[in-house]
Amino acid sequence: MKRVRCPKCDNYITFDETKYPTGQSLVFKCNECGKEFGIRIGVSKLRSTQKEESKELDALTSSLGYLIVIENVFHYKQVLPLHMGDNVIGRYQKGNPANCTFETVDPSVDLNHCTVNVSHDKRGGLRYTLIDNNSNTGTFVGDVELHPRERRIIEDGTLFTLGATSIILRTSDIEEDHA
Repeated sequence: MKRVRCPKCDNYITFDETKYPTGQSLVFKCNECGKEFGIRIGVSKLRSTQKEESKELDALTSSLGYLIVIENVFHYKQVLPLHMGDNVIGRYQKGNPANCTFETVDPSVDLNHCTVNVSHDKRGGLRYTLIDNNSNTGTFVGDVELHPRERRIIEDGTLFTLGATSIILRTSDIEEDHA
């Protein structure tokens, strides 16, 4: 099954791509807003551009680390690269100003749930600090809830939870085989 997002309201439409040959055009009508839009089954014209972006993403994730988001309901894995400074983590919604969002159907994840700050420590190494942004359901490290605005140093392999969604920190020191 494949999902496409309505360009007007961001609603997802699911369809079985195996029923259509490569190159066929499909037209969808969004049930939420009524917008009609088309897609073409097959390889994107932007494939080479996407490969270049992927190389840049790999370089970024290898230098600063990344978050692995695992949504417990559907076991849907997403990888979010980290950048220096504040990485505001939250649920994706069109227009959300958070800079580290992920797609989820978990209603207990806020739009601006928590922040992972990446900075340098006194020895020049990287330090990762987790901060709850006064979320409605809390941010948990293990089974301990962070207080609003509490700062907790986290390290590679730390598992933290937002609602029913688990996130694992991976730093640049770990090879991707372990991810």
